[in-house]
Order: sequence, then C-alpha cells, then structure tokens
Amino acid sequence: MGAYGNTARFDQLTGQRTQSGLVFLGWDQGRTWGSPYSFFLSNLRERPHIALHPEGRGRITTPSAIALGKGDAHLIGLVQAIAQSGKQVIVRPLAEMNNSKNPYCAFTPSGGRRGAAYSTRWFKRAFQRTYILMHGGTAQAMTARLRGLGLPGIRTDLPVNRYPNMTVVWNPLAVGVPDVAGNGFRDYYPGSKYVDAYGNNYYNTSGVYAFHRTEGLYKAYPRKPFMFPEWGLSVDDPGYIKAFATFVRRHRRVRFVSFFNGPAGGIYDLGRKPRSLAAYRRFIVPLSR
Repeated sequence: MGAYGNTARFDQLTGQRTQSGLVFLGWDQGRTWGSPYSFFLSNLRERPHIALHPEGRGRITTPSAIALGKGDAHLIGLVQAIAQSGKQVIVRPLAEMNNSKNPYCAFTPSGGRRGAAYSTRWFKRAFQRTYILMHGGTAQAMTARLRGLGLPGIRTDLPVNRYPNMTVVWNPLAVGVPDVAGNGFRDYYPGSKYVDAYGNNYYNTSGVYAFHRTEGLYKAYPRKPFMFPEWGLSVDDPGYIKAFATFVRRHRRVRFVSFFNGPAGGIYDLGRKPRSLAAYRRFIVPLSR
C-alpha cells in the first residue's frame, strides 16, 4: 500500500501501514537542485515511489531530448542513488502522458498538436531509453539496445537492477484528455519489453464515477501487472471507496495502490471526509492484510 502526503499522519488516520511514499521529482531535482536523491529515498518508506517529471527550474526537458540522451545525467544519478539505497523502488516516468494538462503531452487542451518534440513517437522512445537505463547494465549492453531503437548509446556502466526490485511503471489515463484521435493510451504504449507494470490514476472529484474505462485499460495488456499509482477523492463519497475496493478484489493483477491524500486540510485529505475515512478503514485497509 502506498500514499502521498505525510505517511505517518495517514497511517494514524486510517490504521494502514504504508510501505510506499510518493514523490514527484522534477528533472535534475536531486542532482543539481533541491535535496539530494538520498533524501527522498530514505524518507519514502520501504519501497519509494518516484514520479519522474521533465519540468525543473522553469524549463522542460522534452520527450525528444530525453530520448536522445540529453537528460541522461539525471537518470544516471538516480539509478546510482537507488542502487546505493538498497531498496525496492517504483519509478513512474512522465505519468499521465495523454493528459494535456501535462506539458509533455502530445496534445494541447484544445486538441491541437503540441509540436514534433512532444509527439507520441518521441514519448515512446523517451520511455524506452528511461526503462533501459533504470534497469542498468554495462554501457556496451545498454548501447546495443539503444542503438537497436535508433537512439544514441551511453558511456557509463550502471548497476543492474531487475524487476521487481526496480519496477518501471507506464501510467496513462484510461481516457485521454482531450479524448481525441491520437491521444488514447495505446498511442503512447512503448512496447511490452519496456514496461514492468502499468496502471491508471483515478480521482473522484464530482461524486460521479464508473470503472468501465479503467476495465478497458486493465484488459488491454493481460500479461502485465496492474497498478493504481494515484487514486483519491475531493468529495466525501464512501460509495466510491467501496467500489474501488471491489474493483481491486475482483482484478487479481492489481499489485499496488497508492492513495493521494496530499497535505493536511487539503481538498484530497481524508481527514476532512469522515464517511470516506470510515469506508477506507473498512474496505481498503484489509486489502493489504
């Protein structure tokens, strides 16, 4: 079980024993700015969950730049820090890539194309490169794989970190935002060789919910473990909590769920939702036992 926010407070609220804390890591954060990688790895419980974002210090590293190796220093530094930590880690690169609110989506909110450097083609290549580096190996072996994809090689040997110690998660939305041709989850799929697990983020912000589109994503890749890297609600809706638990129980490939609680007093905080908190204790916490 995972959570985003103050995990000690969340465990006190819910009775859960959170094993995985979440951080949203900007590009080069931990290497050239902010706290070092070791700070996050040591403070995110037994299995740190790292959402890799290409934004940082007022700029964005585009999918094409990542694919071409221009962001390798960050990936190399992170891989080395993870190996030094000795922990199992979840790495989630460029999550919700089909959500136009994210500046690395191939589409703008109006449905137009964002530009060649942000295309789904470059996204897939960026994800493939990230996957190869995250799992490590000799520079020679990694370069052979990268060049087989038409990408530049790498000169640095990296610690080998195989699945499940290193789990690289591909995390689209089940429904693209905007929901237009070319922005569906399949348009961004990097290929089964470059995905350890995949999943959907699902938030209830209106009191209206349905799981049929998540069901479609779940069925799309039946040989891969499924996850909910983020889920949460901004309304007090215990029915949603119960429905979510039912989905997890009935879908045996769901291997990980992480509740987005956020800061105390924030809109997603379960501490502000007494009926949903009671439902979480009743229906979600037992899933980890």
